[in-house]
Parts: sequence; C-alpha cells; structure tokens
Amino acid sequence: MPSVSSREPIPTETVVVAPPAPVRRRSTTWVRIVLILIGAALILSFPTIAPNPYILSAGVVILNYAVLSTGWNFMGGFTGYISLGHAAYFGLGAYGTGLLIKYLALPGFVAWILATVLVAVVAIPIGIAALRVRGASFVIVSIAFVLIMLLVFQSWRDVTGGSEGLNVPRPFPGMLRPDHHRIFFYLFVLILAIALLTWWIIDRSKFGTALKSIREDEDKAQSLGVPTTRYKLIAYILSAFFVALGGGLYALWFGDLDPIFQFSILIGSYMVLMALLGGVRNLFGPLLGAVVVGVALEYFKLEFGDTQFHLIATGILLGIVVLFMPDGVIPSVMSLLRRKSDQASIREITAAELLEQNESRRATVPASTRTADASTEERSS
Repeated sequence: MPSVSSREPIPTETVVVAPPAPVRRRSTTWVRIVLILIGAALILSFPTIAPNPYILSAGVVILNYAVLSTGWNFMGGFTGYISLGHAAYFGLGAYGTGLLIKYLALPGFVAWILATVLVAVVAIPIGIAALRVRGASFVIVSIAFVLIMLLVFQSWRDVTGGSEGLNVPRPFPGMLRPDHHRIFFYLFVLILAIALLTWWIIDRSKFGTALKSIREDEDKAQSLGVPTTRYKLIAYILSAFFVALGGGLYALWFGDLDPIFQFSILIGSYMVLMALLGGVRNLFGPLLGAVVVGVALEYFKLEFGDTQFHLIATGILLGIVVLFMPDGVIPSVMSLLRRKSDQASIREITAAELLEQNESRRATVPASTRTADASTEERSS
C-alpha cells in the first residue's frame, strides 16, 4: 500500500477571474447615481431656465402630479391595491387647509400641516373599512368614497362654498406671481424628495419586504405570519398623508378650490396612470410618469383649449402602457438593456483565441506545479 508521500501530486491550476456580475452591478450603481444627480440638477435649475411664468407654473403642476403619484405608490406599488379614489385625500388636504385658514385664522403653512395630519387620522377608519375587500371590490369602494366626498363638499354650501368654490388666501400676498411660483416649485421639490426618501427606506426594510409579499400573494403572506391587515393599513395611511400633503400645498399655491376638480376621479386616474407608466415597483417610476403625462396634459390643454382631446390622449397612452409595457417604462428599458448586455457577453470563440487563453493560463501556473504535471504525464506514458 503506497504511503502518503509516495502518492502522485494532484496538479492544480488556479486561475483568478473577476466575476462579471459585481463589476456590472458596481458600474450600474454609478450610472444610477450620475443620472440622479443630473436629474436633480435639471429640476433645481428649472425655475431659472423657464422662459416665462406660464412654463414655470406648468412645472409646479407637474411636480404636484409627481408628489401625488409617488404618494399613491405607497399603497399601489407596495401592496398591489389599485385605488382610483385617492383624489378624495387630495381634495381633503386642499379643503382642510383652506377651511382652517378661513375659520380658525391659522397661518397658511400651519393650517397645511395640521390639515394633512387630520386627513391621515381620517384615513384610519376609512382604511379599516376599505381594506376588508380586495381587487375590483376595493376599486369600487375607492370610487364610491371620492364620489361621497364630492357630494358632501358640493352640497355643504354654508361651510365649503358649494359649487362656487373656496378661496384660499396666499401665504405671500405682496409677492409677484413669478416669485410665488418659484417658491412653491421648490416647496414641491422638497415634499417630493421627502416622499422618495421615505419610499426608498421602506423598500429596503423588513416592513417593505412584508408589503411586497402581500402584493405577490396575500394569503400566503398571512399564512407565514405577516400581519397583513395592520401593514396594509399603515401603507394606506402613509399614502393618504403624502397625497393630502400635495393637496394642501396646491391649495396654498393656486388659491381657488373647486369641489368638482379637487374630488375628481380623473385626478385619481392620473395618479394611477403616472405610476403605471413609469413603473410602480421603481422608486422614480411615478416621477417619470408624472413628467410624461403632465407635459402631455399641459400641451394638449394649451393646444386644444377646453376640448376633451386630452382625455382621449390619456386613454390611448394608458392602453399603450397596459399592452406593451405592463411593468412600466423604467423596468422595461432596464430589462431590454440587461438582455442586450447578456447577449453581448455570450459570443463564439475561435480555436486560436482558445489556444491563446490556454497558453496565458499555463503561464500563470507556478513552476513547481508545471514540473509535477510533466512528471505525471511521463509516468502515465
């Protein structure tokens, strides 16, 4: 029986190759950071490069849409519950701010924050009742809620002004309109940044993982011990809070409130469309959707006046998204780029290239290992 020392050495060849996945992930991270910085610079510089006050006001409207769609995405993106009635919280935030200023003589921004908190409190019992159902039933309940709010605020003339609307005093009465737009532009940017940061933190937390498990399979998540009812309610309240925050700031900026507009199902539909267009599972999906849809809406309203052509264009856009990009623009583009990268990394290799790789690998093997390989070959021959 041969001893350990007499055994033939086993030739080993160690070739250290850098794994492509981490390198690709690192480069992708840098690309994302650069794109985020460029986007932030463009947004912050928009008030200075806007050619006229109308374009600047359109930018404020688009930012308002971005806040609303990002706020909606706390519920729709994380849990998969599609609500068309979030316009109710937009209207409650706006009217709550205006009514607190009118009847309690509160400063504008104090009334704004207080109204947002009150709307979040109101969302608790509404969420408890609405989240008992799922799917199409939840959509119907959300639509019923916004229609009820429309009837209440339209009929309660003595308090809300009814169909005549409500006038909200501007917080900066002596300021020129362009400067007024500029200040509120940056305020909307601040709210949007807070909403995006909150969404990003939740997305990387255990709470976010539990919400996404509800989105994928709620029954299975519940069987695994996830408190689905409580987590859905928290997401619903957060969503209502940020939508109301956008509604209250809109009231301070625009000044004139109309219940038909504030509690319009179209506003809720725009939130859904913007989030779906950009991608509900992506941090910047609702923002991208708000830019695309917001610019299109403002353009069609400017070109076609009071016609309903912008509604037709919105419906066509929604149909295109559902048919060709069901996951949204950002996920679809990222999937396409990833597929092209994978195809480029797989190519045919010639015999000469293969021989050259073998020679380079052989050159990296230590001399002792090559001697052992040679002696092994002689012994085997």
